Amino acid sequence: MSAFTALVRKNRNYRFTWTGQIVSEVGDHFNNIAVMALAMQHVNPGLVVTGVFLARAVPMLAAGPIAGVLLDRLDRKRVMIASDLTRAVIALGFIVCIQQRSPWLLYGLSAMLMFASPFFTAGRNAILPRIATQEELHVANTMTQTTSWASLTIGAFLGAVGSGYGFRTAFMFNALSFVISASCISRLSHGQGFRPVQEERRKRESSFVQYREGLRYMRATPLVFGISMLSAGWATGGGAAQILFSLFGEKVFNAGAWGIGVIWGFAGIGLLLGGTIAYRLGKVLSFRQYKLTISVAYVIHGGAYVLFSQMPTIAWACVFILISRAAIAVSSVLNFSQLLRHVEDQYRGRVFATLESLTWSMMMVSMMVCGAATTAYSPRTIGAWAGAVTSLTAVFWAWANWTGRLPEPAKQPVAQIEEDEVHAEPQVSS
Repeated sequence: MSAFTALVRKNRNYRFTWTGQIVSEVGDHFNNIAVMALAMQHVNPGLVVTGVFLARAVPMLAAGPIAGVLLDRLDRKRVMIASDLTRAVIALGFIVCIQQRSPWLLYGLSAMLMFASPFFTAGRNAILPRIATQEELHVANTMTQTTSWASLTIGAFLGAVGSGYGFRTAFMFNALSFVISASCISRLSHGQGFRPVQEERRKRESSFVQYREGLRYMRATPLVFGISMLSAGWATGGGAAQILFSLFGEKVFNAGAWGIGVIWGFAGIGLLLGGTIAYRLGKVLSFRQYKLTISVAYVIHGGAYVLFSQMPTIAWACVFILISRAAIAVSSVLNFSQLLRHVEDQYRGRVFATLESLTWSMMMVSMMVCGAATTAYSPRTIGAWAGAVTSLTAVFWAWANWTGRLPEPAKQPVAQIEEDEVHAEPQVSS
């Protein structure tokens, strides 16, 4: 904990990034519970919930490539601020859904909100090596991810409790949270700015050519390609979980919005626990040990997911979803630390945005299959299959590692300026 405290206290750029992240992500998850609760009030709740998540997933197919190229061409700080302000306006639009119970309105607003998101989230990952020193990078990555999961936990529990105070409050808080986040990001400062380092000849290339070049870079770098496949493997079960958590809370355990919030909340606690474990592991694991750890994490994740789906009570279900999410958190933190160390600055926007697109694309397929399956199979059966399928990711990773297909690439420079500049407070003119 002292390392986290020192990072926030000494590194003003990271402090502002972290503060904005907390506020906006708590608002996001507060919003999610409200949207899911609204969706469950329709005649066919399983299909409406599926529709909401599909509406969130589809825009990622277009947003990811666009966001990746822009983040590797423009000032990343400004792109992130524009994303926050756009999302603030969209978040207010959900208030209309309270009176007009049209699922299509929920779908449209969800799609717009998600389209604007990767411009911020991929940008935040891309600037992390610029605002943190080599010694701080693993701490900063762990803290960024665990903060996302803490926000999920807090937002989910607040959403469960706050559901009794009305949906309007949730949507207004979500909009305000984006404004606060934009204000925090606007305070970032760096001697070289936040425009990515890029070769002169690359600047003259079209957006399509640049995006294709980013894909070529990912495919030609075995570790990056392997982590991309891991993300897709997780999404095979992760997409179904977006729907199953709502169905288990509302239908299987008959606990309403409270049940949805509690399941999501325990999933968040598991992620926090896994993040803590990953932080400690990341400081001591060799590259070879890191690869072995990923295989083990995915076996635990899938097995616990299956057990979650079969538990007779919501209490036991929460225990096993906690374990499942803890395992996937270990994988996530370790994988992102590797990406931050090895991906070249000029490709970071495209790599992180493409990972989001790939993950959401596979989640979209998973959600479509899950949504269709709800008309013929019970949530418990669907959950068992989803857990079994996502466990197969461990087989792919273990095979790639065993056959020597995951060599360690060259490490990239992290801090672009001297450490005292990273930590310096901005000068205020008198």
